[in-house]
Order: sequence, then structure tokens, then C-alpha cells
Amino acid sequence: MSGTERQRPPGRMLRVGGVPLHVLCEGSGPVCVLSAGLGMGWFDWEPVVPLLTPHRTVVRFDRPGLGFSAPPLGPPTAAAEGARIAGVLDALGLTGPATVVGHSLAAFHAEAFARLHPERTAGLVLADPSVEENARPVPGIELRTAAAHVRGRAFAAAGLPRVLGPALRRYGVRAASLTRADAAPDDLVRRTYGTGRVVRALLMENARYYDVAAELEDLRAHHALPPAPVTVLAASTGTGSARERRRLERCRALAERLDGRFEAVAPAGHLLMYDRPQAIAAAVLATPFIRA
Repeated sequence: MSGTERQRPPGRMLRVGGVPLHVLCEGSGPVCVLSAGLGMGWFDWEPVVPLLTPHRTVVRFDRPGLGFSAPPLGPPTAAAEGARIAGVLDALGLTGPATVVGHSLAAFHAEAFARLHPERTAGLVLADPSVEENARPVPGIELRTAAAHVRGRAFAAAGLPRVLGPALRRYGVRAASLTRADAAPDDLVRRTYGTGRVVRALLMENARYYDVAAELEDLRAHHALPPAPVTVLAASTGTGSARERRRLERCRALAERLDGRFEAVAPAGHLLMYDRPQAIAAAVLATPFIRA
């Protein structure tokens, strides 16, 4: 295999919303979209994909700046991320209803997609989702956005992504997974988390987290969910700590608010796709197929 072949990522690049996105489409059958949490990439779904592709057309993509996708044109918003999911499906020619799986922060995006594109939603699976009850806009959005830009440029100029990015990625996986094993190969982690592009996108997603949560709260007030099944999967390490009980209560409340099904998945850390991929696959496969 030549050096060029080794560098070529799987999947293809598709222009969505003016940004070249790295997209993978595998399997056959009803469509399922997998969207990972803050700063994560397509490869974080590797343990789940083989469980789904015999039964589903599985779509994965890197949000702007992450994985192998080009940098974003602007800061993330809930509406834009919901539109991005629809745009990826359009670019692939998949116009029928899809089950959308959103992990962590991407649960905001998945719900926004369902509220803004109800006719294209077959179901939602929210995997250990971010939950912010009654979120309100946080002051200083312009200042926080500018600060994220400045930090990203400074880190890149100092060469810190190449030195620290892969190590921080590995640490994050160990801290958020009971398996403590990263599914991504070392070379892939270096090629992505070792770049200033990915670090800048991660910083921006983090800086705009509460803004996206507040925007979703507004969408909930003005756009009803479609009559599609919703499953909320909450990771439980089984420690029974007060923090874990509170986390499970919040996820259960989210499921009730969305008129969905709640399931505590144990033992598992926040990275459910690493610790309990079978639970995510089972929730997807339990979603009835809705024809367009």
C-alpha cells in the first residue's frame, strides 16, 4: 500500500452547507444516522456499526472541523446542526425517514433535526445525552466565541495540538469509558487530534454548548416532535453515587418530556458506543421502519 493510499480516509467528501464534510455510508435497509459527542469523530462509532450494517444503511459524518471535515464557516447552532444532518442525507440521495442517534452533545442536534424536519424522522436514540433543563441564553456570546477563536489560533501557533492533542484524546476516552480502550488506531488519532483544525472545532463546540442548549429550548417551545419513537439511553457505572443518581434522574426526566422510553444501561461509562454498543444497536433496531 502506498503512502497516499494509507493517508486516504474511508468514505468520501461531500459538500454540505458550503463545507466539505467527511461522510461514510455503509450497509443497506432503513437509514440510521450516527452523530458523536463534543469533539468526537466518525471512528468513535466503530464498535456499533458492524451490529447495524446487516440491517440498516448506516450514515456517519464528521462535523465541520472534526475528523477529516473542513473547518466550519461559523459557530455551531442547534438549527444549523439539524440542517446539517438533513443536508448529509440529501447529499447521499437518502430522502426518506431516518433514525438519528445522537450521543452526548449531538443529542441536541438530533432533537433539533426531528423538530425541524419531522417528516424525515423515523425515530430518535439519545445515547447518554447532554441534558440542560430550562436552559437560558448565556451572556457574552460574542466574547466567548472570540475567545475560542483566539485560544485555537494560539494553541495551533505554539504547536500544542500535535504535542498534546492525541494524549488528551486518549485520556478523555479512558476517563469516560469503562473499557478504557480507544477504538481508534494511534495513527488516526494523530492525524486528527494532532491538528489545529480539530482542536479549534472542539474549543468552539465547547464555547457554544450552553447557547445550543438554550436554542434547543426555544425550538421545543415552537416546534413539536413528530410522532416517532424516542429512546433515551443513560449510562450507569453502577456506583450508586449521588452524582450518578442525579444524572439518571435527569435523563429519565428528558425521556418523559419527549414522551419517550428510558433505559439505564449498566455497567457503562459516558462513551456508551465503546462500553455497550449492543444497547445502542438494539435501540436502533427496535425503531419501526417508516416508509416515506
